[in-house]
Formats: sequence, structure tokens, C-alpha cells
Amino acid sequence: MALKIANRQARRLWLDAQGLSAPPTGPVDLAGTIRKLGFVQLDTIRVVARAHDHILWSRNQNYREPMLEVCLARDRHVFEHFTHDASLIPMDFYPMWQRQFRRMEEKVRGWEWHRGMLDEAGRAAIRARIESEGPLSTKAFDTKIEGKREMWRRPPHKLALDYMWYAGELSTSHREGFTKYYDLTERVIPKAVREAAHADDAQVDWLCREALARLAFGTPGDIQRFWAAADLGEVKAWTQANAAGLVPVEIESSRGEWTPALALPDIEALLAAVPSPAPRLRLLNPFDPVIRDRNRLTRLFGFDYRIEIFVPEARRQWGYYVYPLLEGDRFVGRIEVKSDRQAGQLSVLHFWPEPGVKWTGARQAKLEAELGRLGRLVGAADVVWRP
Repeated sequence: MALKIANRQARRLWLDAQGLSAPPTGPVDLAGTIRKLGFVQLDTIRVVARAHDHILWSRNQNYREPMLEVCLARDRHVFEHFTHDASLIPMDFYPMWQRQFRRMEEKVRGWEWHRGMLDEAGRAAIRARIESEGPLSTKAFDTKIEGKREMWRRPPHKLALDYMWYAGELSTSHREGFTKYYDLTERVIPKAVREAAHADDAQVDWLCREALARLAFGTPGDIQRFWAAADLGEVKAWTQANAAGLVPVEIESSRGEWTPALALPDIEALLAAVPSPAPRLRLLNPFDPVIRDRNRLTRLFGFDYRIEIFVPEARRQWGYYVYPLLEGDRFVGRIEVKSDRQAGQLSVLHFWPEPGVKWTGARQAKLEAELGRLGRLVGAADVVWRP
């Protein structure tokens, strides 16, 4: 029979697996945090802090923004590539990413909007310049878009750089601001991990097991969406081939419904040891791993959240960049906040408690404390509530 996991226990397992259970204090172990998460998604938008910095700060509020660039560019503890989006991934996971390089190269070749990239000779010329000049950004090249200029179109050299990056031929050397610098992979990735080889089925096995370890439990869809580096059919085939070594579970949703899922053999030990989350209130990023899979978020927490950055302003229900508020193991509200770093100010534009949540003075004090901590991350000494 399947092991039944009640909703509150399921929420606590998931939050603990993703580093949102213990108080976010103590020394910063950045490489260890990224390893626990599996990866950290990169995003350019900086309403308060960029997603990757905010995600890491949520796990340890002693984190500061320059630390991640040091981890990437100097220490080489992580490499940058594609999960469901551009992400930083622990360097020793690199051997298990070889298959993903091939998958992404094939996908890019099939993208309609990528057909304007430089041909093989043009790509070889880019590579030769990088080889002789060192890491270069897209700003070092000057090819132009031909024909109609549309928002999604990119110059041929940019398409070529990205194609070689997706394929693993080039790697991210470092970033300046948020500008990516491309270098030859052999100059960025250490030889030992670059030359380690594993069969494709071993890489799929690793992807599924490591996803499940970071999910605590999951459906085949949950497992597939975690890295987005294998197809759903491959994940289903893996679950069938490894059924004897996996634990069938049933997960109670926030509405009392039961969903069949799978877990690794240590699930009962995890259940016995799962801690109660720290009662503090956390302001999470819209791209946080716990928020990112909207299906799982709604199923476990009953929290219906969509980011509205691509929704026209007149049609938004909430706002451009709205942050979920997590208290313990429950989402209690959402808030729209914006920073003005030059003025040293954090502005609260809108705030919405969740239906059924009584907004007490104690909760307000927790929110004020969290806003103060967020302000310190971005150098904002003042928190102002706008009408």
C-alpha cells in the first residue's frame, strides 16, 4: 500500500528540502546552498533584487549580491547553463549535463527565430576572436538584424554566441552587471569534470534521483519539471524501470484530495525527522523554487499565484512584480515592493492578506522585520508604505 502523507507534513517536507525551514541565519555556505537547491535560476529583472540574489538571500539573510559572482567567476564552484531557464548549477554536476548540451543544441537548431544566426564560418570567426582576445560579450560584435525589427529578434552574432553556449562549446566566464561574457569551455570548466563521461541512461537516472531528493516526493510531472533536462516520457520510463526501488506515496492536497506520487527509500526517515518551519514571515521571490512550479504550489498550499510581468497593466489582478509571503508552512499574503537604491528607500506599493488570514499586530511586526532585512540587502535604510 502507498504511504499516505498528510498535507501539513507534505508542505513541511518540501519546504525543508528546499532550505526554507530553518531560520535563514549563520555563516553563508553559498556552494552548499546551491547544491541543496540543485540550481539557482538567473533573471535580469531587478525591482528590488534580481531573482538569483533574492532566492539565495531567502536561505541565508547574511548573503550579499557580490558573493554569487565570486562563486561563478573566481572560485568556479558553479557553471551556467539551461534548466527550465538560464541557471547556475554546481560545477561537479557538469558531467551529468553533457546530454543536456546535445538536447539544447538540437532544440536551438529547430527554433524559427534562431535561423538568422551566423553560419559555421561565422561561428568559427567568433570562436577565433574569443580564443585570441579572451572572454567577450555580445557588445564586442556588430552584426545587425536584417529585415523587420521585432522585439524577439536578435543580431546574428548574438544568436551564434547563444547557440554555441547552449551546445556547451562556449561557457559563461563571468558577468559584469548582468552582461554575460563568453569564453571557450576548456578555459572555464575544469578538465576533470569536463572530460568525465557517463552514458545517457546514467545521466537520466541521476537527473530523476537528484530531482526526487530535492522534491522529497513527486509525480513524474514534478520530477520532469524540476530540471527540465529530460522529457516526460523518459521520466515515466525511469519510474517504471526503477519501481522496485521507489516508495509509492499518496500526498494530501490543500483541499483534502490525494495524489499518487513517488519518493526515495529514505522517505519514512525524512518524515520522522521533518522539523516545524521557523515561524518568521518570509518575502519570497516569484522565481523561488517553491513558487516556480505553479501546479505543485497550488496543490500543496492552495496558493494561486501567477507572475504578471507579461500581462498588460489594465488586465493585472495584482501587480507587475508581486512577492508571496510565507509564514511557517503557510502562505499568508502577497505584497508589491519596489526599491530605489539611489535614494536608499524600499517602497511598499500594495499589500494583500490571503482570504481567511487575520492580519494581526504580530503578523504586521513580522512583515516589518522582513522588509527591514530585505532593505539591508539592497542598501535601503528606509521602508515607506505608499497609499
